[in-house]
Amino acid sequence: MAVIENVSASAMASAPVRRLSPLRTFGRISPAVWTIIALLVIWEVGVRVTHTPEFVLPSPSRIAEEFVAYWPRLLVQSTYTVAEILIGFVCSVLIGVPLAVLVTYSRFADRAIYPLIVTSQTVPKVAIAPLMVAWFGYGVTPKIVIVVLLTFFPIVINSVVGLKASSAEMLYLARSMGANSWQTFWKFRLPQAMPNMFAGFKLATVMAVIGAIVAEFVGSDVGLGYVIQVAGSSFNITRQFGAIVMISIIGMIFFMAMEWAEKVIVPWKSSSSAVGEDH
Repeated sequence: MAVIENVSASAMASAPVRRLSPLRTFGRISPAVWTIIALLVIWEVGVRVTHTPEFVLPSPSRIAEEFVAYWPRLLVQSTYTVAEILIGFVCSVLIGVPLAVLVTYSRFADRAIYPLIVTSQTVPKVAIAPLMVAWFGYGVTPKIVIVVLLTFFPIVINSVVGLKASSAEMLYLARSMGANSWQTFWKFRLPQAMPNMFAGFKLATVMAVIGAIVAEFVGSDVGLGYVIQVAGSSFNITRQFGAIVMISIIGMIFFMAMEWAEKVIVPWKSSSSAVGEDH
């Protein structure tokens, strides 16, 4: 063992240290970042060359100025939107995951409930949003209901797909090892379904942001959707874009937080992906 450690240490010491040149480091930036930068430059130049009025299409520099100047108000209003997103998403998980388990283990639920879940998604949520306001008022409740209606579907669908993906051989193995139904679910079905479930969770975070903004459009006196409506009524397009930037930041934070949670809770997916990339 000591010989192996000495050989490893000498090999590491003799190995040349790779230093990235500034040019190579420059090239390691994500292509998506370069695409965004290019689009912003084209946008800025196009607005300035064509002398487009600010109330039609403001330049990115003006949007950045407005965002910085209006930042404290946007931050306050975003707290209401974030609360609606968080509560609605948590409710969707608490409803969607048990419903997926029920559909997976019950043939009756699979035939009686699953088709209704799919059919419910054909109803436009924008059309029923005014009904939510009429039934629950202008408080936070209709916003949460709209978020739940938009987000629980991908959670249920992906969870059902993951839970049903367990092979018959694996289930036979679990039974041969003396595992009961609960142990089979907890030790075999659930771990295998977790990647699919997190795919649904990540999609649901994006839908939750959309649902909260749509609900605030219909009826609200707080939130980023309300800011966009008020700014639009006064033709303050620059402030509208500032609110849209804030919404995008919130959506990206939620999505990245879910990706981080997936790496922590489902570490075997990350390791298998890394092995696949190496090959």
